[in-house]
Amino acid sequence: MPQYKAPLRDVKFLMNEVFDYEGHYKQLSNGGEATPDMVDAILEGCATFCEEILSPINHSGDLEGCTFNDGVVTTPKGFKEAYAEYVAGGWQGLSHPTEYGGQGLPMSLNMMKSEMMGTANWSFTMYPGLSLGCMNTIMQYGDEKQKNTYLPKLVSGEWTGTMCLTEPQCGTDLGQIKTKADPAGDGTYKLNGTKIFISAGEHDMSENIIHIVLARLPDAPKGTRGISLFIVPKFLVNADTSVGTRNTVKAGSIEHKMGIRASATCVMNFDDAVGYLIGEPNKGLEAMFTFMNTARIGTAVQGIAHAELSYQGALPYAYERRSMRALSGKKDAEFTADALIHHGDVRRMLLTQKAVAEGGRSMIYHAAKLADNMVNGILENNQAKYEDYDNRLGFYTPILKGFLTEMGLEAANLGMQVFGGHGYIKEHGMEQIARDARISTLYEGTTGIQALDLLGRKTLLQTRGKCVFEFTSEMIDEVKGHLLDGGPMGTMARALFKRALQWKWSTLRIMLRANKDRDVVSTSCYDFMMYAGFVMMGHFWFKQAKVASQKLASGGKETKEFYTSKIQTAEFYFDRLLPRADGHYKGMMATSQSIMQINKDHFVMN
Repeated sequence: MPQYKAPLRDVKFLMNEVFDYEGHYKQLSNGGEATPDMVDAILEGCATFCEEILSPINHSGDLEGCTFNDGVVTTPKGFKEAYAEYVAGGWQGLSHPTEYGGQGLPMSLNMMKSEMMGTANWSFTMYPGLSLGCMNTIMQYGDEKQKNTYLPKLVSGEWTGTMCLTEPQCGTDLGQIKTKADPAGDGTYKLNGTKIFISAGEHDMSENIIHIVLARLPDAPKGTRGISLFIVPKFLVNADTSVGTRNTVKAGSIEHKMGIRASATCVMNFDDAVGYLIGEPNKGLEAMFTFMNTARIGTAVQGIAHAELSYQGALPYAYERRSMRALSGKKDAEFTADALIHHGDVRRMLLTQKAVAEGGRSMIYHAAKLADNMVNGILENNQAKYEDYDNRLGFYTPILKGFLTEMGLEAANLGMQVFGGHGYIKEHGMEQIARDARISTLYEGTTGIQALDLLGRKTLLQTRGKCVFEFTSEMIDEVKGHLLDGGPMGTMARALFKRALQWKWSTLRIMLRANKDRDVVSTSCYDFMMYAGFVMMGHFWFKQAKVASQKLASGGKETKEFYTSKIQTAEFYFDRLLPRADGHYKGMMATSQSIMQINKDHFVMN
């Protein structure tokens, strides 16, 4: 059974040695309190909470699952008590304004907290996690009354929030939603409709749940231009912000899922439910993207969380389990067989997990700095700064969400593979990680949707390739001083330099071809995104190896094992994982013909 141990050494390596978070926080208007001592205390406290409270109920929560009875959802044993400790610790308001009871610390600290919590127990983390997008949406688009009514108790964690988008007839295509919002004549609206796949839509851990709901006004234009956004509380809120009468929004059922079984995924029915318009009429989709971008980066964290937990489960087993002799000769002579760790293919699987977890973590931590600066643009009322960092983060978002969840799922499956047949049974907990990981490539937009967003919207439509050209220029700047080096650093630098030029050139080629053949966008987008992910992760592995190499050369007090492992894992990534980009390159450069030429009727099996 994997017992989670927070990887604080790696976290502090990235924060202090690779990304200079101390200097970063000093430049933020809300970073003054994020001193090294404060950050260390937060990380240590979160690690303790995750290791001692959340991890022990991860497997039991999966076995028990949530129960449903006439609209009432009961979470597994220990979840309600764990949430009470979470609220008492002030964890929910870590990165939200002090004026609403939060601690006002940078968003990146909340991202780090979420990674630790999600690795220890993803099902639990879904409950407070859904509240973050709700809070961010109200904070950015709500009026003063709405902020004062809902934010204090959402920030404290006394109340939780949801995002209510999807309906039975539509998933990502929100232009098809049918939920209606009719003016009640008193400034409120009556909402009617059904939403599905609503995570944390109903549960027993907080006294109120605030739903953020997409719906149509009576005179709304068709499609996405006619969507408005509403606040619909489970319990109406009195003038003094105490909980009032029950609203007519109710869970109709909970889904019976493959994984994250301790997280309640609900069908929510709105039957003349009282709602309050947030933001401007018919501009709800724009506001909802605040919610979605938060959710998508949060889902990207799930990719590295499952890779990390599966690695933590597989590594001890590889040391303990014995099978056959190593091909290079006896390693454990006192036993009749050698430990799995001595077999090359087992090492390949473990190193893949390690490379994905640590490489993905570095990608997330860099993006978190961009998110900090984006939030500061809002706090400083600097629209230009906000838009600049929002656009830069927007380029990362589909790569992080799409690529890291695909690789996290692969890493989770590799953990089962290390166990062999024992990985397939429940008692070891490895199959749970794979089941929990499976949803990550589906919700908050499937991998294909992320790929279309990256190539079609972010690269072709919005920037005409500028986002790729800027990032590849950063890659070149990073490696240009090492192109003539010998050893692993030179080899890695030259590989990245080649990929940077290749990515620029291929983006231009796809842009030109898409002018004549629009199907190229949808047929090439998956390979384009996966190519981008492998190259981007290589860039961030080079950053880590560069720092580790400098530390080893300086001969500091730090033991050399950690830095040596960093360089060697980077070498593995460049030798064994980065070459996968070659296949994706060929796929994204192929014409659309082989995919689109078949008649749709020829898919039918006779």
